[in-house]
Amino acid sequence: MAKKKKIPAPDCAACGHEAAKKICVDDEGLSSRGCPTLAHDNVFAEADKEYDRSEIRAFALQASRQEAHCYTNRHQQPYVMQPTKTRIVEIYEFAEKMKYKRLGLAFCLGLAKEASIVEEILKDRGFEVTSVLCKAGRTSKERIGIEDEDKIHRGTDESMCNPIYQAKLLNHEKTELNILLGLCVGHDSIFFKYAEAPTTVLAVKDRVTGHNPLAAIYLSDTYYRKIKH
Repeated sequence: MAKKKKIPAPDCAACGHEAAKKICVDDEGLSSRGCPTLAHDNVFAEADKEYDRSEIRAFALQASRQEAHCYTNRHQQPYVMQPTKTRIVEIYEFAEKMKYKRLGLAFCLGLAKEASIVEEILKDRGFEVTSVLCKAGRTSKERIGIEDEDKIHRGTDESMCNPIYQAKLLNHEKTELNILLGLCVGHDSIFFKYAEAPTTVLAVKDRVTGHNPLAAIYLSDTYYRKIKH
């Protein structure tokens, strides 16, 4: 009996073809080894079927509309993309398209000032906003077994970030869309796991680059090359 040939795992990040010449963009485009547009038919069919669910279809429809609405002068031909909307504008416009009223804002204590501005912007757009910072509940890090040497401020009873509590509070308040602002790596993952409403990210935490993590990627061949070596 012939052994079934294993399909290579997708590796789109290593695809060297120009964006406009990729098979996922142009039906006569080029592919690479393990290309998920040509392989993994069963997984694709399973994923594609999800868009037949009315709530998923509506969400995806408005997300695609919002994507297009972030560019201006789309009537011009040939078209050169002209982005016009910031992330915060995208978020509240998408929420308006979905007719959401109750938004959740889960943020880091270190971005409390930014969170207050974000909340003000959203309320000015007519949304109800429930906001919860990461330290809510004042749970000691010792609750999860953190020893003194692994605390930021040694010799203190340091409060842990509590993304489970943040998520469950927003679930309790029946938010329709949650917005993450600056949660730590790992804590954001736990929030995603426990949140019941869809969640989007306004900004992620990067303590070194002023919360602009791509700065290190853009400079990985020069000033930040230490991340490669």
